[in-house]
Amino acid sequence: MDMSEQQVLENRRLKNGTMNLSMSSQSTTHWKEFVCGGGAAFCNIVISYPLNKLIFRQMMHGVEATFALNQLQKEGLGYLYRGMLPPLLQRTLSMSLMFGIYDECLRPLLDHKVNPYVAKTIAGVVAGCFEATLMPFERLQTLLIHPKFHQEFKNTGHAARYIAKHYGIKEFYRGLIPILLRNGPSNAMFFIIRDEVKERLPKQQLLFYASLQNFIAGASIGAFLSTLFYPLNVIKIAMQCELGGVHRTISYEFKYVLWKRGSNFANLYHGALLNISRAFLSWGIINASYEIFRKALYP
Repeated sequence: MDMSEQQVLENRRLKNGTMNLSMSSQSTTHWKEFVCGGGAAFCNIVISYPLNKLIFRQMMHGVEATFALNQLQKEGLGYLYRGMLPPLLQRTLSMSLMFGIYDECLRPLLDHKVNPYVAKTIAGVVAGCFEATLMPFERLQTLLIHPKFHQEFKNTGHAARYIAKHYGIKEFYRGLIPILLRNGPSNAMFFIIRDEVKERLPKQQLLFYASLQNFIAGASIGAFLSTLFYPLNVIKIAMQCELGGVHRTISYEFKYVLWKRGSNFANLYHGALLNISRAFLSWGIINASYEIFRKALYP
C-alpha cells in the first residue's frame, strides 16, 4: 500500500521484461527440436539403408531373406545404394517434422491443461499428418528400388520429372491412405511409450551409458511399433509398385495382396523378422542420436 507510483511502474517494467525475455528464449529454442530430429534421421539412413533395401525386396515379392539377398548380390554393389537419396531427404525432413511439429503442438496443449496423454496423442497424429506431405520421396524410392524400373529411370530427378510430365501430381501420392493410417497412430504411441519408459529408467551420468540406454529404449519401442503396423507397409508398397492406371482403394489392395499370398494373413509378415532387426537398429540410432543432439543444443 505504501509503494510509490514509480516503484509500481518499475516492478511492472521488470515483470514485463522478464516475460518477454522468457517468450523470446522459448521461441528461439523451437527450431532445435527440428534439428535434433533431422540429424538423428540422417545418421540412421546412412547406416541402415542396405538392410532396408533387403527388407523391401521381401515385402515386394513375398520371398525369403536368402532369395532377396541373392537378388541384391546378382545386381552388384552399384545398385546397392541406388535409391538412397529419396529416403535420405524424406526421412531427414520427416523426422525433423515428427519431433519439431510434435513439440510445437504439445506445448500449447499442455499450457491449456489438456490431459497429457490426450495432448501427446493429438500432437503425434498431427505430426504424422505433416510427415505424409513428404510422401513423394517414399514413392520415388519404391520405384527406384523395383527391378522392373532399373532401366527406365536413371536417378531420382529423372523419375520425378517423368512422373510429373506423364502422370501429374496425383501419382506422387499413390498409397497415401495406408501412410496416414501408419504415421499418426504410430507417432502418438512412440512418444507416449518413450516418455513412460524414460521416466522409469535410471538417470545415467556418463554419455556412453546414457546413449546405450537410449538406444535400447528407442530400439525396443521402434521394433514393436514397426511390427504392429507392418501389414500397412506391405499394402503401401504393393500400391506404390504400380505406375499409372487406376488408384485402387486400401481395402481392395489388402484383399488382392492377401489373395496373391494364398489367403493366409501370416504371409503378409514375410520379411517381418528382418524388419524387426531393421527397426531395432534404426530406432535405436534415431533415439540415441536425438538425445545426443539435444545435449549439444540444450547445454
